Formats: sequence, C-alpha cells, structure tokens
Amino acid sequence: MKKIILPLMAAAVVACSEKDCNCDMNVTPPVAKKMPKEFTEHGNTRIDNYFWMRLSDEQKEADSADQQTQDVLDYLNAENAYTQDVMKETEEFQKNLFAEMKGRIKEDDESVPYKYNGYFYITRYEKGKEYPIHARKKETLEAAEEIMLNVNELAEGNTYYSASGLSVSPNNKILAFSEDKVSRRQYTIRFKNLETGEFLAETIPNSTGGVAWANDNNTIFYTKNDPATLRASLIYRHILGTPVSEDKLVYEEKDETFYAYAYRTKSGRFIMIGSSSTMSDETRFLDANKPMDEFKLIQKRERGLEYSVEDFEDKFYIVTNHKGATNFKLVSTPIAKPSQENWKEEIPHRIETRIEDIEIFKDFMVVDERTGGLNHLRIMNKKNNTEHYLKLNEEAYSIYSSTNLEYNTNILRYGYSSFTTPSSTFDYNMETKELILLKEQQVLGGKFDKNNYEAKRYFAKADDGTMIPVSLVYKKGIKLDGSNPTLLYGYGSYGASMDVYFSSVRLSLLDRGFVFAIAHIRGGEDMGRQWYEDGKLLKKKNTFTDFINCAEFLIEKKYTSPEHLYAQGGSAGGLLMGAVVNMRPELFNGIVAQVPFVDVINTMLDETIPLTTGEFDEWGNPKEKEFYDYMLSYSPYDNVKAQNYPNMLVTTGYWDSQVQYWEPAKWVAKLREVKTDNNLLIMRCNMEVGHGGASGRFESLKETALEYAFLFKLEGIKK
Repeated sequence: MKKIILPLMAAAVVACSEKDCNCDMNVTPPVAKKMPKEFTEHGNTRIDNYFWMRLSDEQKEADSADQQTQDVLDYLNAENAYTQDVMKETEEFQKNLFAEMKGRIKEDDESVPYKYNGYFYITRYEKGKEYPIHARKKETLEAAEEIMLNVNELAEGNTYYSASGLSVSPNNKILAFSEDKVSRRQYTIRFKNLETGEFLAETIPNSTGGVAWANDNNTIFYTKNDPATLRASLIYRHILGTPVSEDKLVYEEKDETFYAYAYRTKSGRFIMIGSSSTMSDETRFLDANKPMDEFKLIQKRERGLEYSVEDFEDKFYIVTNHKGATNFKLVSTPIAKPSQENWKEEIPHRIETRIEDIEIFKDFMVVDERTGGLNHLRIMNKKNNTEHYLKLNEEAYSIYSSTNLEYNTNILRYGYSSFTTPSSTFDYNMETKELILLKEQQVLGGKFDKNNYEAKRYFAKADDGTMIPVSLVYKKGIKLDGSNPTLLYGYGSYGASMDVYFSSVRLSLLDRGFVFAIAHIRGGEDMGRQWYEDGKLLKKKNTFTDFINCAEFLIEKKYTSPEHLYAQGGSAGGLLMGAVVNMRPELFNGIVAQVPFVDVINTMLDETIPLTTGEFDEWGNPKEKEFYDYMLSYSPYDNVKAQNYPNMLVTTGYWDSQVQYWEPAKWVAKLREVKTDNNLLIMRCNMEVGHGGASGRFESLKETALEYAFLFKLEGIKK
C-alpha cells in the first residue's frame, strides 16, 4: 500500500464564513472548491460540485500525485486537521477512554478449543500484542502446542494487516491462509508447511480469501475478483507446486448481478461452487476425491429462487423459499438426482417463523429459527422423532450454533449473548439436555456487575401501523424525565438482522448515563423475510421512517429528548443516518455516520464501482426511471438542503472499496456549503484503512474513543 504523505496546508481549500464555525471554537472549517459537473438522466439534470474528489485506484496507488490527486489529499488533510483541532480539548479524555476500554479486555485470552480431524484448534492472544496466534494440539489438550500462524509476526512493518481464511489440508500437513495489507478486499493466498514450519514460495494474488481443499491434499479451489469491480466471479483450480499461471478456470460467473464462491462441505465429501445474487442462488458440486471431474448442477437458477445446501449420507438438505416459502422451508433430495422435481419437504414453511440455518448431526438436526424478532434453536431428535427448544430467559438476546464440525456426536456447541450477559460458549447434550458453560467473556477492572444494568424490549408504531421492535440497555437508576443521553443505532439493509449483543466497550457509555438502543427497522430480517422485502427497492423509505418512529418513541417514553438524542449507523446504516437528518434533523442533537453510503444515485449509475451491479435487487437500477426517481427522492447527498442539521461526526477510510471515501467527503463538503446552523460538522478520513477500520485488536478502540468523545463533548461530559 502506498504510504500517504499529506501536506500541512490545503491548496484546494479556502476559509469559510463565520456561520459554519461552531460558536465555541476558534478554528475555521475547510471549504472544498467547487467544480460543477452536470449529469442528465431521464430528463433530470443534476449538478455535482464535488465530483472532482473521485480518484481512480491508479491515481491512489501512483508513486507521485497528479494535480487532482493532490487536491483530494489536501482536502482530506484539511478535514482531518480541522477535526483534530475541534476535538483537541478531548485528546486526553480520548486517551483515558482508550485505556478504560482496553482495560476491560483480557489481553492474554484464548478461544474455547474445538476438535477436528485429530487436532484441537485454539486462537489465543498474548498480552501487549494486537493480533492473534493460531495454534493446535494433537489429539489431547495436554499435547505440545503447534503454532500454525503468529499474525503478530506477519503484521510487523504493516500499517494494516489481516490474516483470514485459515484452512488446513485433510492430511493436516499444509495450512492455506489469506492476507490483506490494504483493506480493499483483495487477498493473497499463502501456504505454510506445518511439518517444517516453512512458508511455501507460491502465492495466489487478487483472490477473495478462502480456499476449498480436495481430498488429495494437493488441489485447492479458490475465487478471484474482477480486478476493476472486485466482483467475485472466477473459480480456479490450483495444484500445489505448479505455477499459478497454469491454474484451470473451472467456473466463470458472467451475470454481473451475481457473485461466485467455493467451499468444502462439513462432511469433506464435496467441493461446492455457489453463485448468488440478492434474489437467486445456484449451486454445483464435485466429489472431493475427484478434483479433476466436472462440477454438477444441483438446481439451475431461477429469478426469486433462493437455496442453500448441506449434505448428509445420501441426501442434500436444502433450505429454500421454493414455491412461495417466504420464510423458507427445509427439503431433502437424493444426491444422485438433486434437482427440484425430486425435492421432498422435511420442515414446512411457516408464516410466523423463518428458517435461517440448519446444523446436521448423525442422530440430530438443529434448526436456527427466527420468531418474533428473536432467534431460537430447535433440537430435532431423528432417532425418536421428538423435538424441543433451548430454554432462554432474557427479553432480547443473540443465540447461534457455534463450531460443530463432527457428525457423530450428541453435543451441540452454541454461543449466547445479550445486552447484559457477556458472550458465552456452551456445550449442550441434545440427548440428556445437560448444559455446560465452557467460557464467559471476562470483563476486567472489577467494576462490571450485570445486575447493575437493565435491558428492555419495546415495540414502536410506524407510520403505517407496523410495530417496530426497539431494544435498549442502561444502567439502573435512570429517571424517565427526558434528560438521559441516548444513542440509537440502526442499519436496516440487505436482510441483516441486528440482534442485541454484549459489549464491554459500550460500558463506557452506559456508566456515564447513556441509554443505548437498537432500532430493529425494516430492511433487515429481524421479523422475518417480509421485514426485508418491506424495506428495500421501492419500499426503502420504510427503513428511514421506522428509525424516526423509534426515535419519537424513545422521546415519548421520556427516556430522552431531542436535546439528548443521538444516532449512529455505518455503511448502509450511514445511508440511514444521511436520510433521517435530511428528513427530521430536529430530532437529534448529534449523528455519528461511519463509512456512510450517501451518494446513492452516482454510485448505482456507475457499474465500474465495486458492488454496484450486484446491488440492483437491493436498491433498484437507476437506469430505469421508476427507480431513478425513487432513489433521487431519498439519496442523502442529493437531498442536502438549506436547513439546520445536528452536530455530526463522519468517518471514512481512504482505501475503502465498499463505500469509497469520496462519498462521505462530498457529503460533508455539500453540508458545510448549505447548512444554516453553527453545529459541529467534522470528518475523519483514516488514510491507512478501508471499510472495516483499523486491523489491530485494540487499534480500533481509538476510533471508538473518538466517537464517544464526540458524544460526550456534546453532553458536556468531560471525564
């Protein structure tokens, strides 16, 4: 990654008028130069004064900056300098917050071991180190530790480093893993001989990450990105010891709305190639003992047909929405004849319950279901055809099947968390119903007691009468007088459900009197598949009005008031932030918009930008007038207007491939140009990272400390 050196002064920036300056600051915010660029679609003309901020990858990676690149760097530098000046009085507080949050985390920690193919696998951390150590022990936990990968050593000298996709060959001798030094979702696959400890010379660049091992211990399948759009579209077969240039292309996904991937099934019997879009799936399979054979199709793609596949004995088990099963059903089919005319229903579709996933064992099946906005684990005994659910006692929680790699066992490993219960790992005997807590996340510092906090779950009425779940947590003893600072979080896109979870970091908010709330708005799948359908495409505005209704509910219940209400969202949740501040800015005192997707029209019109073509089923294709007009009516960048806006902190990453840095940068520039208030508007662009932020275990806490310090500053909290 090219190291970005920024000058102290910004050539593309001039001083602003007094109206834009926060009244208690002596520093002047930057104002970006305007270079009008005209766009016309469907007879509608838009003027984009800040389109010049967009750089190509070639410009960003060049050894020297051209004038446009320099102007962009100058502007980003000026914004960073302004943010630093505005937040200067909180610098010591940020350091203390960082130390406080870090101090709750057990530094010399390790995961619960799991056994697979003769080895126990463990991920552990050492005190003072940012990155994990991946290790294993043969047959017994008393055996000598074998360090497979010390990520701390690999990360040395890199400002960003991520090692992921670890996969051991079936004979336990070779480790494949993927590394990323840029944070742009382009991974290099590497190999390590676990017997000698040596890294193999061969590497595979520009991949999506993981590999699927064939049973010959010598052949892998991997996925490559389109270099321009980063769409995962090419599946290759690589034989260890041969040049990567000779790798065989075994599948190409030519439909630009689909992406492809390869994986090895839990049984190890098959290599699967999946091809998916928002609305459709297609899966192929190959005998892992015969990696040179051709892949066979399970069921060809059909518009609106979604399915996922697991194998057991002589059948494929398929979770699908086939024949109107909106919330999905489970079918089985013979592996010899897998297409849908041979699908046999195992668990029928239910209107009130969505099937999210299954876990197959020799004598049991575990079904991950979602009812009433909460997950439930349904245990089905295949020997005697009985079933039961795991019993849970809290109003809101997260529960999920964890690492279960063995078939011939009656033990289910699962994870559990809630707003007040730290993340916990359990082993559950599905036959005797005996439950063993293996590990609960430690919260250091001696101050945490779950009994000091209270969690609630409400339902807020949306504009159309729909009841929207709202989950919240706070320290006991608050008064319902409207004075409590409250942070409302939302996302509401891609069918992603926002289940509650424990955060030791969040205690820094709660212990200073904040209420933290999650709005389970439409666009996610919190209440089933229809919840998602009602919050995308031409119903996308439900996502925004639901969030507004949840905010109004918290005010009505006197948890807070507009003077003390804050909102936070990232990526597509940043779109949410941009939309609600245009629609109802007076509801909030402050906004934290993380890597926000705010330039919807320009991005969705440009198919050269990563993710665009695969997102038409989420947002619509603006080349069609109906979708263009609808997007234009809510796109945050296009709807900035002359009005008062809340205090705002916007964050982004220069190397972000998912929401390019220029979206938030343009948005901030336009807001500063036209807004009519004196409230804070600051942006931090991390010049060394992408969409996910800092890579180190603790480095990301510095970003959180900045966000919290911003909120505390607005509340007058100084320690």
